[in-house]
Formats: sequence, C-alpha cells, structure tokens
Amino acid sequence: MNKRKLYIAMICGILGCICFGGGDWLMIYGNTAHSGNLFWLTEGVADIPEWRNTLAMALSFPGIVLYGTALFAMSDFILREREKRVYKTLTAFGLTPWLCLHLFYIMIMYLFGWMNTNGYSDIAMSAGEALYNHFSWIVLVSEVFMLLPFLYWFWLQFTKKTVYPKAFSFTNILIIYAVFYIIKLLLPDSPFRIGFANGLMSESIVIWFLVQYFYGIRKVKYEAKTYVF
Repeated sequence: MNKRKLYIAMICGILGCICFGGGDWLMIYGNTAHSGNLFWLTEGVADIPEWRNTLAMALSFPGIVLYGTALFAMSDFILREREKRVYKTLTAFGLTPWLCLHLFYIMIMYLFGWMNTNGYSDIAMSAGEALYNHFSWIVLVSEVFMLLPFLYWFWLQFTKKTVYPKAFSFTNILIIYAVFYIIKLLLPDSPFRIGFANGLMSESIVIWFLVQYFYGIRKVKYEAKTYVF
C-alpha cells in the first residue's frame, strides 16, 4: 500500500463529497415551512436565489470526478481480479445516477422558486409536484444503481475478499447512513436539519472514506506488506 497514493485518493473522495454535500445544502437550506405533499418544497426553497442552484449543480461535476476517483481506487483493496472487475463495473454504472438525481431535484426546486418569485406562486406547488410525480420513477431506478456497489462492497468485506478484517463490513456506507438517519430524526426542525438530511449520503461517505484512510495508514505503518490504493 502506497501511503501517498492512499492519501491522494482519500482527499479526492472527501473533496468530492464536500462538492456534492455542499450542493445539497445550497439547494435546500432555509425556512422549513411547507404546505404541499413534498416536504422539501419549502418556503426557504421558494426564496433561494438562482445563483445557489447554479452553484449546487456546478459543484456536482468536479464532485463526481473526485468522488469517482476515490471509489475506483478502492478496488486495489480487493484481493482477486474477478471481484475487482465486478466492483469497478458496478461503480461505473452507479456514478451517473448521482448527477441524474442531483439535476432532477435542482430542476424542480429551481422551477418552484422561479414561479414563486415571478407571479405564479398560486400554481408553483402544483407544478413542482406534477413534475416530481411524473418522473418519480427516476429516483427508485437511480438509487438501485447507486446502492449496488456499496452492497457488493459489504459482501466482499464480509466474505474476506478484501484486505480489511471481516468486522470492517459493518463500517459500510449504508450502516453509517442509517446511524446518521437516526440522528436526523432526533434533530429539531430547522434549516440545519433539512440541510443535514439532504446531504446525508455525502456526509456518510466522508466518514467512510476517513475510516478507510486511517486503517490504510495503520497498515502502512505497522505491516511490511504493501497494497496499492
């Protein structure tokens, strides 16, 4: 394991999550009061300036490159070539939906905000909900593609097909996400809570990357064998 390469990969992953997570906060942080069926079409979203939605979308492009760099680098921790190829394939298929979902939600929020500030506030909620309901299937399909590499990673660690101990399978992103989700439920209703909830996946992955990094540094320091990250 090369310490410098590990460090660079982890920094890329964390920066990618900051880009995506920062966009998640930018596009929703504000007054949480809402009147429709979609809790995230709030009064705060209606008042968000256009530059925030533009920046949130723009950040996703360097974000996906940095995030993808770290995820592909994780394959060097897998012991056999066959499993490495499967993991890389699932990761490649799972990256596009990140941008797809980001764009999907930003477009709806932008439309909702624009209509509220340009004299169409009486139908802004109906338009936002209609757009979401018509394309809501995208959310389910995207999440399936996004989750597959993480589920596969759990299986690899649990069956000892990586350099990590079996116990590391329980540091999986989805388990960290579940813990953060419970924390979110305990938070009082506030702009911080809705921002935290919207960026939950990125926040979970930051923790996951840090866990992989510190374990990797430990192996570099205490073991003679090296694994390229």
